[in-house]
Amino acid sequence: MHAIELRSDNAAGVAPAIVEAMVGANVGTAIAYGDDALTASLQRRVREVFEHESARVFPVTSGTAGNSLALSALCPPWGAVLCHETAHILNSEGGATSLLGGGAVMRGVPGPDFRVSADTVSAALDSVRWGDPHHSQPSVLSLTQPTDMGTVYPVAEVAALGEAVRGRGLSVHMDGARIANAIVSLGCSPAEITWRAGVDVLTLGATKNGALSSEVIVSFDDRASDELVYRTKRSGHVTSKMRFQSAQLLAYLDDDLWLRLAANSNERMAQLARGLRELGIGFVNRPDVNMLFAQVADDVATRLEEAGLLFYRIAPGLIRLVTSWQTTVDEVEQALGAFTRALR
Repeated sequence: MHAIELRSDNAAGVAPAIVEAMVGANVGTAIAYGDDALTASLQRRVREVFEHESARVFPVTSGTAGNSLALSALCPPWGAVLCHETAHILNSEGGATSLLGGGAVMRGVPGPDFRVSADTVSAALDSVRWGDPHHSQPSVLSLTQPTDMGTVYPVAEVAALGEAVRGRGLSVHMDGARIANAIVSLGCSPAEITWRAGVDVLTLGATKNGALSSEVIVSFDDRASDELVYRTKRSGHVTSKMRFQSAQLLAYLDDDLWLRLAANSNERMAQLARGLRELGIGFVNRPDVNMLFAQVADDVATRLEEAGLLFYRIAPGLIRLVTSWQTTVDEVEQALGAFTRALR
């Protein structure tokens, strides 16, 4: 059996249509730093996809850059960003938001199903000494959609959270590193899960879903957009040959490619999860999208590795499995066969 990639969707290659788009952009010359025709087309396309006439786009090279710059445009240096205690921005981005936000504080909030809830956010806000300069003032609620544990926020829940925090003066950011997977899972439109639900700025991920080092900040807030013009440049994220990022993102959004790629990721995880349930393997999370945390004895994990499965050991007795746009039906069947043999 050849090695089967289940470590991360970041490990997958670049989707052929996106490679073709980059090759197509590699003709002639174009003005630098985002003043090219492809970036202008991307601006128009995002407004169409998200049904928002004044949304503005800011291509960046990584999700960490997208999140930290988006949050820095929404949060003053003395402010605080609230997010779930398992959120990527809190645990896996090396304090990037505090750096680019001039010292903004990150504050983890608990919540069931790896999501913040109206109750836990209200409790966090009630504990603040509002107006006291000794205490960082909450300024932004950041929602990871889907969560870093593979669960999703329903549209109504995002809207309710947005409404609740807006009444306390907070903006809403969405970390959408895998937003396409969430949209497919929920069966909603991009507009419904973002600005119509109260999201001010979205970090729209593409790299995990078939692009090459290309993400884009989508701002629905004019004030944040005006700040991002300068913040992206100051942080080194206004790339000189931005047309190659924009070409990727155009291909990504055209003809629903991003949703079709995400649908394969989700379907392959659903196939894998069904098979693992039949084998009696326990899960830590509900795999709403393409990510599963499975309870597997360490000796079984070792046998799986020896059989050629690639995955991450998260803790003793716990492994993470992630499918991608590239995962095939046959690879999942082979993986399930390896689990069956390893459990014996």
